[in-house]
Amino acid sequence: MIVQIKPERAVELIDKISRFLVQRKMAAPAIMTIESLRPLHNLASQLLYFLSPFAEVIFQPKEYQEFAALLENGEYIELLVKRIDELDVEFYKEERELRRKLSRRRRNKIKLFFRKMFKKK
Repeated sequence: MIVQIKPERAVELIDKISRFLVQRKMAAPAIMTIESLRPLHNLASQLLYFLSPFAEVIFQPKEYQEFAALLENGEYIELLVKRIDELDVEFYKEERELRRKLSRRRRNKIKLFFRKMFKKK
């Protein structure tokens, strides 16, 4: 049975998948994988339908079929990539800023060290 997915439900599913990936810090690999396989989205959707009897043992059957239906539409795939990117920026903005500051401090310490060394000579 092939499920039709409503736009509202598609957005909910996209948000759920995006949060799952971003919370596990898998946004970059997920985006790369999705972008590289974008031309094959119809094939991937059909493969998910083919594997559904086995996968539905592990996953919730309705959500699994909705995800397969989601992959059929190229617009939803683009939305998924955008949402993953947005959430990644939102969740880890402070952490990235802290890393930038630490990197600048290290660079400044190294510069200061070399300036002191060359002044003595």
